[in-house]
Amino acid sequence: MSLHDKVVAVKGIGEETALQLNEMGIVTVNDLLYYLPYRYEDYAMKDLAEVKHEERVTVEGRVHSLPLLQYYGKKKSRLTFRMLVDRYLINVVCFNRPYYKEKLNMNEVVTVTGKWDQHRQTISVTELHFGSLAKQREIEPVYSVKGKITVKQLRRYVSHALEQYESSIQDPLPEGLLLRYKLWSSREALRALHFPSGQEELKQARRRFVYEEFFFFQLKMQALRKIEREQSAGVAKVFSESVLHEFVQSLPFPLTGAQQRVVSEIVSDLKSPYRMNRLLQGDVGSGKTVVAAIGLYAAKLAGYQGALMVPTEILAEQHFHSLRELFQDALQVQLLTSSIKGTKRREVLSQLASGEIDVLVGTHALIQDEVSFARLGFVITDEQHRFGVAQRRVLREKGEQPDVLFMTATPIPRTLAITAFGEMDVSVIDEMPAGRKVIETYWAKHDMFERVLAFVEKELVKGRQAYVICPLIEESEKLDVQNAIDLHSMLTYHFQTFQVGLMHGRLSAQEKEAVMQAFSQNEVQVLVSTTVVEVGVNVPNATVMVIYDAERFGLSQLHQLRGRVGRGSEQSYCILIADPKSEVGKERMRIMTETNDGFVLSEKDLELRGPGDFFGSKQSGLPEFKVADMVHDYRVLEIARTDATLLVNSRAFWEEPQYERLRKNLEEAGVFQGEKLD
Repeated sequence: MSLHDKVVAVKGIGEETALQLNEMGIVTVNDLLYYLPYRYEDYAMKDLAEVKHEERVTVEGRVHSLPLLQYYGKKKSRLTFRMLVDRYLINVVCFNRPYYKEKLNMNEVVTVTGKWDQHRQTISVTELHFGSLAKQREIEPVYSVKGKITVKQLRRYVSHALEQYESSIQDPLPEGLLLRYKLWSSREALRALHFPSGQEELKQARRRFVYEEFFFFQLKMQALRKIEREQSAGVAKVFSESVLHEFVQSLPFPLTGAQQRVVSEIVSDLKSPYRMNRLLQGDVGSGKTVVAAIGLYAAKLAGYQGALMVPTEILAEQHFHSLRELFQDALQVQLLTSSIKGTKRREVLSQLASGEIDVLVGTHALIQDEVSFARLGFVITDEQHRFGVAQRRVLREKGEQPDVLFMTATPIPRTLAITAFGEMDVSVIDEMPAGRKVIETYWAKHDMFERVLAFVEKELVKGRQAYVICPLIEESEKLDVQNAIDLHSMLTYHFQTFQVGLMHGRLSAQEKEAVMQAFSQNEVQVLVSTTVVEVGVNVPNATVMVIYDAERFGLSQLHQLRGRVGRGSEQSYCILIADPKSEVGKERMRIMTETNDGFVLSEKDLELRGPGDFFGSKQSGLPEFKVADMVHDYRVLEIARTDATLLVNSRAFWEEPQYERLRKNLEEAGVFQGEKLD
């Protein structure tokens, strides 16, 4: 008997049922056994003194009053009676179940399950059973079903499958790991997930499968990382560290401890014979550009060219000017964007091909066919999530196995970083440069908008500038939010002595560039915009960020927007205008006013929103786990990652028979196509 047998081999499943199960993705016995419940109904009896308001509860007691039945509307009914549960006399409400009236008798024992209203001492019934259910069942699994298949049927099929095939279930985890963490066997855990006798048993079964899911995911990631690293031989760059140190000493400011740590990680990668594949995370204003510049300087010392690709022209120009200022005459830096045409473009391309240019900064114009480097050795992409994988690869292929550094100003929680970017090395700049003023953040309700505008006007009179951000471009019937176009009209009327600009996603790239250019040159004092200004624009004169309908944004996005101000020497402010209805919305506003640390915020954001919404639901590239939860089980994720890394990097893993099943698992997952590993 094999778990690969078709599901029709299970007792009670005929051809027709098998077809219906196939539609649910259940084709083999293995699919059926691993079709796990998505939640559990808890029927454990509790003392009502311990039950929270609106919590689901199961209680047993005696009918203490004759039921009263009331009809309302079309065929709708409400049946109520009183029930004595231990020392409590409570009310029980059953909607649209008039037939209970004839069945309920005084002093009869009944078991009811439903939502507990602590204030009214009432249970709204979802299930009612005549007689005692105590000890019969405490926990019941609930499955996602389709068509004619019921949850009850599915439970029965799973039960039959376990009876017939339990002896065929082989444990994929090595015995050493099971013993180290006192984990249940695969058979025990699988049975307990489907038919738990109580909460403790469910906890142990879940613990086993959380570790297994994370371990196999990390095993794939670490094996992939090892293979890519060893098979994509890079070029070890040889350069004088003392000359590099002199350059660092010549910078107009000292590096923070975090910058020094990250620089040494990058330098070590450049000198290594393996190709760098590193993600650099740093909060807005933490000094990623300087770190990138030191890496580019090291590459130049080794005789290689560097490339820095950014998502927008205005950002490319900012980086170009920053690098020129940092390098002075030490390196030849040039800019290439789609706006650079004719003779100037031909000149840049010619100098690049001949090796006269040391560093080329630009947009996706860098990946066009006509762009040819003499000796590209170091590639940096800023805000890398804005480029497609293919675009990043094209730039990489313009050199001979160049080292690659990805930079992002979106602080990604460690949990997500080691999951979504598990095959990369991750560096973090988690310290801000000294003397930087903290942006003061305030939360105001919509009825205070006039006062907010008065405050903005005070800053404008001082010669400063302001952003006003709102979530939608134009009116939506579904969402009651102020839109950018209306807000622009209103503010143009309000700030009559100042220029008010408008920017949103429907403008062409050239129009956006023109608006941003006007704002950065102070021709526009107030910029009304949707979130398109989120990434990388540097306007040191802007000191106020007003975010309208702030409850519509996640914490990470609010933090990114806040980071557009506070880039000059003056005190800056962020004002969140919001009337959140939910507790989560209120909590988000409170957290924003209490901390400026992007990493703290990103962790909170992950807790409040979940991993799918952190990167944007569908494009996250995050794996889906059946049992494990990256947010709540992050400690297990860390342990599984350490275990997988140690195993993959040991000779025993690739040679010893006890790990053969794990190697086979990697092969089936397509991690390596039968290539022998050293």
